[in-house]
Amino acid sequence: MNRPTAPSPALRLEFDAEALQSNWRALDRLSGRARAGAAVKANSYGVGAVRAVPVLHQAGCRDFFVAHWAEAAEILDVMGDASLSVLHGPCSEEDAAYARAVGIKPVINSLRQARLWQDAGGGACDLMVDTGMNRLGVSLHELGEPVLAELEVDTLLSHLVSAEEDVALNERQRQGWREACAALPHQRASLANSAGIALGEAFHGDLTRPGIALYGGVPRPEMAADLHPVIRPQAALLQVRQVQPGETIGYNATFTATRAMRVGTIGLGYADGYLRCWSGKGHFTAGGHVLPVLGRISMDLTVVDLSQAGQVGEGDWITAEYALPEAAAQTGLSQYELLTLMGRRFNR
Repeated sequence: MNRPTAPSPALRLEFDAEALQSNWRALDRLSGRARAGAAVKANSYGVGAVRAVPVLHQAGCRDFFVAHWAEAAEILDVMGDASLSVLHGPCSEEDAAYARAVGIKPVINSLRQARLWQDAGGGACDLMVDTGMNRLGVSLHELGEPVLAELEVDTLLSHLVSAEEDVALNERQRQGWREACAALPHQRASLANSAGIALGEAFHGDLTRPGIALYGGVPRPEMAADLHPVIRPQAALLQVRQVQPGETIGYNATFTATRAMRVGTIGLGYADGYLRCWSGKGHFTAGGHVLPVLGRISMDLTVVDLSQAGQVGEGDWITAEYALPEAAAQTGLSQYELLTLMGRRFNR
């Protein structure tokens, strides 16, 4: 039986391809003599990797990074002639065989992963060196291990712990990274993430790896003028109703109307990543009007005040105020969480 295609959801992420390209070009320029790559893990931080990667490629990006092998598989057909690296590396013989079969680079994080890769036949790979994160990467005292010298290292990586802050650890990590670069043969070196780009040329190496800044996040204040929002969450109004003074809205009756109000319900809730921390704080816009969130956010639904937007009715789309730095300050969520929490029910 041929079933019809399901209708599009009443949720969508408005995507600004020009803003994404502008952000990458700004980060590439700020990277000086280095070239900017792009972290497109976690579905391009929630934006949608299948649509973001071709846009970044068109802008000039030629180095992409994902975390999981399944993420790599999703973008192989849309990345053009770019290089693709899998940050978590080969955890099994199957991983190593897959990387060799499709021509993508594992990031080697341990001596065991190095042996797995070499036993599979080896080839171009990246190498992560831990300089202070204590998360992934070979340690500095392991740099003399013979198996590492056998690797065909394209990019030698490390990852900054606190690049968004001016702390002494940044320089200690840079020195450890330079020590690793001197110890092992490699084609390119990479240290700076989004915030690290602003730390200056000494942190850039040959390749920078921006993530959050590509998608409109502002990791350091001095970068704000160069970065622009890439997505805006939007929802269609499911129902409009009148609420009388003294009536309450939402679970646990946390909002009580003090006047007659016209309110609207949208199919957006914490299951979609619009968390309860937006309750009584969030705002939407439509037709130049601000539509405050009323009451408690529920799993699938949110109520907004339409009293000043009489022309907005059922079926009309409204847009969440979601500029990442301001939204993070308002909710206590990080800019990363605000992007990556947006659920699969959004139409991307």
